[in-house]
Amino acid sequence: MPTSLVTGGAGFIGSHVAEHLLRMGHRVLVLDDLSGGDAANVPAGAAFVAGSVCDVALVDSLFADWRFDYVYHLAAYAAEGLSHFIKRYNYNNNVLGSLNLINAAVNAETVRCFVFTSSIAVYGNAASPLTEDVSPTPIDPYGIAKYTVEQELAVTHEMFGLPYVIFRPHNVYGERQNIGDRYRNVVGIFMNQTLRDEPCTVFGDGEQTRAFSYIDDVAMPIADVVNQSQAYNQIFNIGGDIPYSLNQLAAAVSEVMGVPLRVEHMPARVEVTHAYADHRKVRSVLGIDSSPVGLEEGLRRMAAWARQHGPQEPSVFTEIEIPRNMPPSWQALVSGPV
Repeated sequence: MPTSLVTGGAGFIGSHVAEHLLRMGHRVLVLDDLSGGDAANVPAGAAFVAGSVCDVALVDSLFADWRFDYVYHLAAYAAEGLSHFIKRYNYNNNVLGSLNLINAAVNAETVRCFVFTSSIAVYGNAASPLTEDVSPTPIDPYGIAKYTVEQELAVTHEMFGLPYVIFRPHNVYGERQNIGDRYRNVVGIFMNQTLRDEPCTVFGDGEQTRAFSYIDDVAMPIADVVNQSQAYNQIFNIGGDIPYSLNQLAAAVSEVMGVPLRVEHMPARVEVTHAYADHRKVRSVLGIDSSPVGLEEGLRRMAAWARQHGPQEPSVFTEIEIPRNMPPSWQALVSGPV
């Protein structure tokens, strides 16, 4: 029975990956600091340790005790827009925490593959549809952090032979997403706003385009990739194909939630205008079904869960390092010394 570590396994994507691994017959340990997840998300049958990937001693002890065959690294604070204002927090968690895991995986000498979830944020403003051979030029600290870890895995493989697979998912949504996070995951933000009888808030004119990815179309291939040796030491885009504007998304969310469309346009922020990916490579190498769950069906499934889950009080990130030039709606939440 293979043994797998899932970091961020109490969070959204990580909990689904852990669930699929258990179904595949893996022995699973979830490591999560619960900064964005919930212990209730950890699937039954998985062991759980509350702790951070930034805790070197803890990480090293887990590798020594469990002798992992596979590492699935999903723990991250994935907020592109906010990352400009939390640089230290971003790099500590998303880079240094990742390096702790990579070091431990090399030293353990048991890890057969290190699976890392990066992001299409690494592409920055490159023209869409984005392909894996586009040279990354990230425009925010979050994208820089993800690309740094990608490069580290490549050089670690060259030096120490650690096999890896990198996925670049984008705009993933679905059941168990933290809809109370006001800074990331626009589908969850819109659904929570409708549950709270608030308008959907859109930065700028709302004509930014994204392709949205239903969780099952992402988590299952990530979990199964360790069984696909032809995928080792490669990078894959994964997720939805069809781009939608944020205005179209707001309308679609309002429809599945059964409420009239209400949109409040906020001042534009610094962000990529159009970002959606090409997925021919992942389909060719992994043989993934070319007909993922469409946006309407995915939103319908998530809406049913969100209504049962109920409205959430939007969180306020309290560790802002640079308040200057923040969007006014965020800056108004910053109080006291920062």
